[in-house]
Amino acid sequence: MPSGSPSIEDLLALICEQGDPALLASGQFGLEKESLRVSRNGGIALGPHPAELGSALTHPHITTDYSEALLEFVTPPFQEFSEALDCLQNLHLYVQENLQGELLWATSMPCVLAGEDSIPVGRYGTSNRGLMKYIYRLGLGYRYGRVMQVIAGVHFNYSVAGDFWPMYQKLLGNQENPRAFRDARYMGMVRNLQRYGWIIPYLFGASPAVCRSFFTGKEPDLLVFDDTTYYEPYATSLRMGDIGYQNRREEGMGIKACYDSLGDYVQSLACATKTPCPVWQEIGVKVNGEYRQLNANRLQIENEYYSSVRPKQPPVDMETPSRALMEKGIQYVELRSLDVNAYHPLGVDSQQLRFLHAFMLYCLLRPSPVISSVERKEIDRNLLWVAHQGRDPLLKLQRGGKAVLFRHWAGELLDAMQPLAQLLATEKRDPGYTDSLHQQRQKIADAALTPSGRMLKEMRENGEGFYPFARRLSLEQWRYFSSQELDGFFRDHMRELGLRSLQRQRELEANNEESLDSFLQRYFSRQI
Repeated sequence: MPSGSPSIEDLLALICEQGDPALLASGQFGLEKESLRVSRNGGIALGPHPAELGSALTHPHITTDYSEALLEFVTPPFQEFSEALDCLQNLHLYVQENLQGELLWATSMPCVLAGEDSIPVGRYGTSNRGLMKYIYRLGLGYRYGRVMQVIAGVHFNYSVAGDFWPMYQKLLGNQENPRAFRDARYMGMVRNLQRYGWIIPYLFGASPAVCRSFFTGKEPDLLVFDDTTYYEPYATSLRMGDIGYQNRREEGMGIKACYDSLGDYVQSLACATKTPCPVWQEIGVKVNGEYRQLNANRLQIENEYYSSVRPKQPPVDMETPSRALMEKGIQYVELRSLDVNAYHPLGVDSQQLRFLHAFMLYCLLRPSPVISSVERKEIDRNLLWVAHQGRDPLLKLQRGGKAVLFRHWAGELLDAMQPLAQLLATEKRDPGYTDSLHQQRQKIADAALTPSGRMLKEMRENGEGFYPFARRLSLEQWRYFSSQELDGFFRDHMRELGLRSLQRQRELEANNEESLDSFLQRYFSRQI
């Protein structure tokens, strides 16, 4: 802890005595949830994105991630996370009304796959903007394989109330430029979310097993659960482990972003989008007149960099993410390490979000020195160890060069969050904050209570491999949504949004006077 940095207890006392704790408890919450469309026979849906859902390119709330079959639900930001959950529920109901004989897959790890070529890459029309999104996804497939791109997750987007910042800055006696102060504190939150982020896959990881078809032409370093399933006995989140999407640094194939400051973060990513990578050059950029990737640099665009947490400022029009961050600062922080909650139809529940709200505020208020090269290795190892071995009662993590028992460190972390959870419970008149913290303590005491522990126990008791287990839950969730009534006003609103999005795509395509080569050159010329 840097010398002179106040403790969280001191900060909370200061805010309560001389500031406004209601501002600390306020904020905005948004959710992004991915769901794979699956055919009734168990394979990935091969049909195009349903036209009834609008344009995946221009719709604000229903789009696709990597694959044409990987739906992404995006809520706007709300003052209460319960409103974001209500919106997510309505989006699911609307989508289910418009799916023809398909299911939404209930887990992060995908259904039965038939190899790389069976996964349809997302299509976004013939406009330059749409073609750029498509080519970027082609590049991801060439670089990392298509199979790992259809792993689904949930992103939790959070921003502190705008009025909190001047109050907080005044209480600390800080004289910085207000935006610089806000950006520096958000980057401190991001660093701490990495330091302590191993707690997320333990508490909420729900991918301890995977269908055998996920691995094409290779045998993974996993155990055999049955003829159809691989697993690890103490795994929490194989999605967050080394079988998932990684930016590898070997042979110049990837990077590690620098989180010392917003400027350092932006520059490290911008540099990677300009630095050629010999391995990616071997793929080729334009072969026989057809693009295979946007470029042969370490990152095609900034979004290719995989991280469990990102500082965000939504780009406008032709802005790159880096330019948007540098010119306008951090608007919110995106936590990306949540597996889809297989036991909830929405993939995430209110108890999770209460904990995450408290956890992100904890990471904001706790002192956050820059991450050294030694600590960076510890952070990466800790996350990997918890993903693959998190429920092992003897698991130890690295902290400051020393081994510490996972359970002890996790317990310390939850104890330190207690005053913050109590403040949120009081200010929001919601005892669920302290209840959620209690639930997480029970999971630390008994790993069988974690989602990953429950999944493996249920699979063993039912004699199910991963696929029949996940399909059973997917059908249960389909029946749940079929039993719910969608509000008529929301349905009409979504139909209108869908029609408008299709019209907007047509307009973009009609005004496509610039060549794709020129469009891409102009876009990349705006990089930092």
